[in-house]
Amino acid sequence: MSEQKKILIVKMSAIGDVIHTLPALNAIRKQFPDARITWLVEEAAADIVLGHKALDRVIVSKRKQWIKELFSLNCGHAIKNIRNFLKELRNTKYDMIIDFQTLFKSGIMVMFAKGDRKIGFNKGMEHAESSHIFYNKRIRPVSMEIHALERGLLLLKSLNIPCKKIEYDLPVTNQEKQSIDNLLKQKDIDPEKPIICINPQATWETKLWDIKKFALLSDRLKKKYHAQIVFTGGESDQEAVNDIVSMMKLPGINLAGLTTLKTLAALYEKAALLVTTDTGPMHLAAAMGTKIVAIFGSTAPWRTGPYGSNKFVVRSGVYCSPCFKRECSTKECMENINVDDVMKGVKQLMGRNS
Repeated sequence: MSEQKKILIVKMSAIGDVIHTLPALNAIRKQFPDARITWLVEEAAADIVLGHKALDRVIVSKRKQWIKELFSLNCGHAIKNIRNFLKELRNTKYDMIIDFQTLFKSGIMVMFAKGDRKIGFNKGMEHAESSHIFYNKRIRPVSMEIHALERGLLLLKSLNIPCKKIEYDLPVTNQEKQSIDNLLKQKDIDPEKPIICINPQATWETKLWDIKKFALLSDRLKKKYHAQIVFTGGESDQEAVNDIVSMMKLPGINLAGLTTLKTLAALYEKAALLVTTDTGPMHLAAAMGTKIVAIFGSTAPWRTGPYGSNKFVVRSGVYCSPCFKRECSTKECMENINVDDVMKGVKQLMGRNS
């Protein structure tokens, strides 16, 4: 009887990137049904893979927390936790380590991990940060103009691991579905009436759309579709969402900071539509099969936009977009998008008779 194959997937962050790697995980599991598969992920995105049916183990890095502690009075505590983490990472010798991240931080993890084959794209990949130096099997680089999800599958294809169907299988349990039901009930949201979710914030300044336009859009959506407008986001987004709700003439509901990644996925599964900026929750909705209108400015939707057919991407088409800059003096690419542009996408996805 042959020994059980051990595989380590390295995809540490961010939320969207981790979601884009789930189809690759499922493809690996189908190719190696008896393998022991481990995923190395950072804390902020860990919820996406914890409990996934295709995984046997998840190793969580608290890198950002440890960095903060190293420069504080908790320095000793951080060193102890880093040692324990590295011990856990190295307690298994893997037959195959696949780095889907292709960044220096992921390459360092590949270096520390024990494995016969350490696999990733060779030099020539944009933003790869020389990660190829940590691999002993280097795959020919592919164009960054290919969608991130498909780049991961091309990496697998080079290893003769096919992917015949895009599957995410986000590990959302009945408990999380019940949790979002309870939250909606607390907020007096009628489960029999349509819900349109709006996720208005993003980490980059150049991904933000005017909150006044979000307020105008929300009123029009509520009036046209008789929908309940539910805003989502993280705890840091609460103030901006409150500002949007205060500008609306009709009522909106602020759930920013009140959901986990999994309860947010359960909410999006219930929603008739999500209107969003380019951010992690957009990809969460795509994985749940939700219809998405995505507002793009400085980034390229063909690289990292919502994957699948239930989408409409709104762009202004200015000459300098995409620039991939986090800051801009004009933000012309987002400023030139108006409410009618977004409503056009909504109408196309919702249909005239919705």
